Amino acid sequence: MGTICEWPRTEEYKQTHSLPIPIMVLPIHLYGHDALREEADPVTENTEALQDLIDDMIETMHNAAGIGLAGPQVGRSTRIFVVDVTPMASDMEEEGEEVPPQPMVFINPEIVEEGTSTVDMEEGCLSIPEVREAVTRPDRIRVRYLDRNLEEQELETGSVLARVIQHENDHLDGVLFTDYLSSFRKRLLSRSLRQMKEGNVEADYSLVAAGDEPVPAR
Repeated sequence: MGTICEWPRTEEYKQTHSLPIPIMVLPIHLYGHDALREEADPVTENTEALQDLIDDMIETMHNAAGIGLAGPQVGRSTRIFVVDVTPMASDMEEEGEEVPPQPMVFINPEIVEEGTSTVDMEEGCLSIPEVREAVTRPDRIRVRYLDRNLEEQELETGSVLARVIQHENDHLDGVLFTDYLSSFRKRLLSRSLRQMKEGNVEADYSLVAAGDEPVPAR
């Protein structure tokens, strides 16, 4: 499943490539897949393959109606995630938070500062469909990262954007939001999570279960 669209690159690239670049919707790896528990590798150079991956990840995130997606979730051991909090932009503005241009690309991100206050907020994950639980995280962060052009950026933010960045950054270290839950909440979710490991789950987007078993979109 995918779409064909024009991808703005350099003039040199446009002159040597007359065909449009296919942007693909990638299957998302499901809870229980080994890829979600591996520490991702840093990006060392800006390549055509990296730019293709960025476009594919943004397309995949939008296709699944998500607001964040990390490399390991599409089977790429790469320290990269994409974010698009456009649906929450008005809420952020009401809270006095500036909304950077969306979508955003974070390469080799590092959270260099955290706020002293914490806040509980319900989280979900495209790799864990139909599960939403409250997670406690710092209310504000400062993150240093490379954008899609591999230029260094630094952002201080709060609200939902800080939440999404922390959530997606965890994916790069093999951490899932369910890891933060109490033993009691984990027991309540144990059956659902076990079924996910077996590929017994439905979602509106394609998934890959443990053992690389495909789970078609419903």
